[in-house]
Amino acid sequence: MGKINYSIVDVFSQRKYTGNQLAVFKNAENISDSEMQQIAKEINFSETTFILSDTKKDDGYDVRIFTPNEEVPFAGHPTLGTAYIIQNEILEEPLEKLILNFKAGQIPVTFDNQEEILWMKQNKPTFGRILDTNKVSDILNIDKEYIDDRFPIQEVSTGLPVIVVPLKSLEAVKKVRINKEKYFELINHTEAKAIMVFSPETYNSENDLNVRDFADYYGVPEDSATGSANGCLASYLVKYRYFEKNKINISVEQGYEIKRPSLLFLQATDDNGEISIYVGGKVEKIAQGEWFL
Repeated sequence: MGKINYSIVDVFSQRKYTGNQLAVFKNAENISDSEMQQIAKEINFSETTFILSDTKKDDGYDVRIFTPNEEVPFAGHPTLGTAYIIQNEILEEPLEKLILNFKAGQIPVTFDNQEEILWMKQNKPTFGRILDTNKVSDILNIDKEYIDDRFPIQEVSTGLPVIVVPLKSLEAVKKVRINKEKYFELINHTEAKAIMVFSPETYNSENDLNVRDFADYYGVPEDSATGSANGCLASYLVKYRYFEKNKINISVEQGYEIKRPSLLFLQATDDNGEISIYVGGKVEKIAQGEWFL
């Protein structure tokens, strides 16, 4: 019987047992696709990552990401959590920056050791379909008056698309209950399979936005911290001048409704249509062990 080493980390954490859980497997190039999927299902975190080799390829480390239901080309908290493990368990000397190779492309991660924050630079965003307010409010099980109609409901992607929905209040965020039948009916016709709602009202007054992310399609009814979707949100905020400016540096809370409070930092700039996006957060190591194959 073979075995492989793995670690568990909390990403976008504020302390232990907050943020989003991630399992990271090392030297996984000899594990089959089907076994990776089975392992991810067994662990049942929102994502599990597999570093294929301790050796760099094309200046980066090859990494694959699996949800409990399927492989995805990119995801945010797996990027930071995996980079943390590479930095602390694979490299002999720490680096200020390293690159991860995903199916969606190369993602650089930088380390702010003074603040203990990891930052990823996400791919340039693409803006897709604008969706109907009535249809989306039915899926969210809220009155359409709770949706902020100054801004569109839109599919946005920096590698993994999401439907961004602006809400008016924290009360509206709390009221959201996904109608699964209508949700699956919608995503049969959209590129994005997840829905992120956000509000300018927050639980913690130090934060700028509260968000929730729903992704039943991936086997994640609600995610506690979603780096990819928050990157999409950051690009949306500067494109539509949500804060009435083309540059943001904000903190976002997520996961409060499912008792996994998380904190994400978003930086974005819209320079005449050229949008750059950075998503940052802290990582806490929780455990390590051996997995029997």
